[in-house]
Amino acid sequence: MQITLDLYRILMYRLEPGLERNFSNLKSNSKIKKIRGVMARERKKTDYPGIFYREVPRIGGTGPERVYYALFKRDGKTVEAKVGYQYRDKITPAYASRVRSDLIEGRRLTRKEIRQVEKEAKEADLSRWTVDRLWSEYLSMRSNLKGRATDENRFNNYIRPSFGDKELFQILPLDVSRLEKKLLKTLSAQTTWHVLELLRRLSNFAVKMNLCPGLPFKIQMPRVNNVTTEDLTPQQMRDLLAVLHDNQGTDAADAMLLALFTGMRRGEMFRLKWNDVDVERGFIRLRDPKGGVDSSIPLNDAARKLLEDHPRGSSEFIFPGKGGGQRVCIKRSVNELKEKAGIPKNFRALHGLRHVFASMLASSGKVDLFTLQKLLTHKSPTPTMRYSHLRDAALRDASNLAGRIISDAGDTDEKKVVDLNKSSK
Repeated sequence: MQITLDLYRILMYRLEPGLERNFSNLKSNSKIKKIRGVMARERKKTDYPGIFYREVPRIGGTGPERVYYALFKRDGKTVEAKVGYQYRDKITPAYASRVRSDLIEGRRLTRKEIRQVEKEAKEADLSRWTVDRLWSEYLSMRSNLKGRATDENRFNNYIRPSFGDKELFQILPLDVSRLEKKLLKTLSAQTTWHVLELLRRLSNFAVKMNLCPGLPFKIQMPRVNNVTTEDLTPQQMRDLLAVLHDNQGTDAADAMLLALFTGMRRGEMFRLKWNDVDVERGFIRLRDPKGGVDSSIPLNDAARKLLEDHPRGSSEFIFPGKGGGQRVCIKRSVNELKEKAGIPKNFRALHGLRHVFASMLASSGKVDLFTLQKLLTHKSPTPTMRYSHLRDAALRDASNLAGRIISDAGDTDEKKVVDLNKSSK
């Protein structure tokens, strides 16, 4: 075997560096592998007690390379721990001896022990339902989640940095309070509410799916005054209508007019298809509205005329986006029209016109709140109640008008009586 070993060393160290690879197809290749294994098993002592090395072919270079090992006893058992490679890890016998001392005194783990710790940690991590992991599971089970992009933005920017690597039971009320305080420094109360609501939603999801216990406390949601009823003055309405009529036929202008005529939400208009408009029966089908169940609203004459005149392309959508697919944004175009009309910047172009639609009906005094709720497709009467003061005002005006008519009628009759008496004299 010694002759074969010498032959191997000649092949490895004296010939060209890449020549050894050329022997891979030779019948003697299996013998070379066996010789390499013999070299790897052969222990060679150093001047340091408990430190030895084995020679292996150097990776990425020519000649042999030493692999240093530390030999010691632990709990009555002999342990052989690999320290590292001579060139690749820059290990010397002196350094290996210091590592051996650390291993004996428990200041360092062997590579085998490190791998075991990492394996146990990985297994433990797989059993932990962290907020990050809950979020991934939540998204996978809510593929059609509305406002997904907005929720992802809120999670990635505000929830993950604070709670991503924590389990729900590890989150304290103080942690949530600190997050709320931090968010309120740069975000509105409404946005802060939505961030905390997303955390609460994840907790409820974990409990519902029996994945892990939820938050051990109830989140105190910030108080938000979100009852905002946007309106336009008569002059602003005239200016806006003039601009919209000048630009009629464009998606932006027609979408704004449709919101004003029907009170439809932005998302409902973006999802609106030509076959959703039933001209014969006079209804518009709303796909996947905010309430979650498809519904219909009346197609009034103004909306019918608008849709008849609106350009119809190859897309199935009435207001298509890129490539004829569903539109996701129209903000820039509607803001340009809003600016031309001199409408205030804080007036939301589409949602604001939905409020105008509702306000006009409520203030007319001719539409009850139940009917208005159905037209706005509110699931409950609560959001519709924001317009109740307008209807109350209309009713008061009507009542006052009735009082004035009666008073005027009484005054007129009295004058007639007086005049008659005077004429009889």
